[in-house]
Amino acid sequence: MHILKIIHGYPPHYSAGSEVYTQSLCNELSKFHKVSVFTRREDPYTPCFRIDVEVKNQNLKLYFVNNPHHKEGFRHARLDKNFASLVAYLQPDIAHIGHLNYLSTGIVDILYQMNIPIVYTLHDFWLMCPRGQFLTRSIGKEENFQLCSGQDNYKCAVTCYEAYFSGYEERREQEIAYWSKWVEKRMRTTRSFIDKVDIFINPSRFLRNIFIEDFGVPESKIIYMDYGFPLDYLVPPKKNKEDELFTFGYIGTFIPAKDVNLLVEAFKQIQLPARLLLWGYKDEQSIRALREMARDSVNEIRFMGPYSNERIAYEVFSRIDCIVVPSIWAENSPLVIHEAQACHVPVITANYGGMKEYVQHMVNGLLFEHRNPRSLKEQMEFAINNPDLMEKLGKRGYLYSEDGTVPDIQSHCNNLERLYSQLIQSRTKSVSL
Repeated sequence: MHILKIIHGYPPHYSAGSEVYTQSLCNELSKFHKVSVFTRREDPYTPCFRIDVEVKNQNLKLYFVNNPHHKEGFRHARLDKNFASLVAYLQPDIAHIGHLNYLSTGIVDILYQMNIPIVYTLHDFWLMCPRGQFLTRSIGKEENFQLCSGQDNYKCAVTCYEAYFSGYEERREQEIAYWSKWVEKRMRTTRSFIDKVDIFINPSRFLRNIFIEDFGVPESKIIYMDYGFPLDYLVPPKKNKEDELFTFGYIGTFIPAKDVNLLVEAFKQIQLPARLLLWGYKDEQSIRALREMARDSVNEIRFMGPYSNERIAYEVFSRIDCIVVPSIWAENSPLVIHEAQACHVPVITANYGGMKEYVQHMVNGLLFEHRNPRSLKEQMEFAINNPDLMEKLGKRGYLYSEDGTVPDIQSHCNNLERLYSQLIQSRTKSVSL
């Protein structure tokens, strides 16, 4: 079987959740199948939309399309043309899309026209929301990022795309009309995927229900399947702590949607002895702002730098007593929660979105009121005062298996292989008829 995997970034260049999952998926699938990955890079010194190849092993090749200047666009004719030529050359049996942001929505049309079955994993709200997370830019508001109650073309124009307005008041209505129409066209394009994609996969029941109820995806075309994980390195580590001080951890990116600032704000209010360690990928301005925010904390807040996913148990989880996931946006199925559960580390997270689907209060972790620093502070203080109970909660692990084990990547890929085969066979039968 030749599988074409499409994703907007690939490690080590991009290492957020969907990219890390995709890497694990491709590494496992390529043990038994030919896998071609279509992804992006941003090289300002190379022609736009040029495709370069990198061979990872005999069965795994990465095809990088260069897109350093067109991040906000949703469709690029030149990219589509180059992608179509690549697909004609590769002749894949099936395509599995992970994300099209920074790529092009025309990819779906090309695969559909070539009669290639399409599987689409929904990692966030990108098909429903032009910016992906239902967070507004909120320019000029007291809170820079506010939750959006639902997609509306006019609202998108004035709350999220005002950043591209000229600033001339006499042109404001024209610019609102332009961006409203732009969003309308973009949404019409993504809604057309419902008819062109064979199966949508959701890693959380929460997200599946939203796409059925609010986006109109038929229940027969959208399935729940949680992520799979390489459990060979996700094992409960021997503790490697500096001392007995209760230690909280954060791992991930430092983008505002992750609300690391709320975690710092909540931790600063704690008077009990404790420590906070923050691991994340470089974003110098965000880190500088967070360092300034953390400066007058009575307890230590330490910025640890990046981490290796393959060594996450030893480098991160061995050094902490609890992981905190404070995100603003309604996270789908956070990898960090699963990774912590695999390593028997308790999780404190918000009672919102997919976060509360995988963490239940006082069962395998603690929940705080979403975007409420005082509520987070209270749960962190509870953890400090009850270390033995927190250890017990951590050992409960994953809620949807009897032994608390998160889904392994091998079983996950077996399920995907069966799905791929069914779709390929169904397409072959319809063509022969």
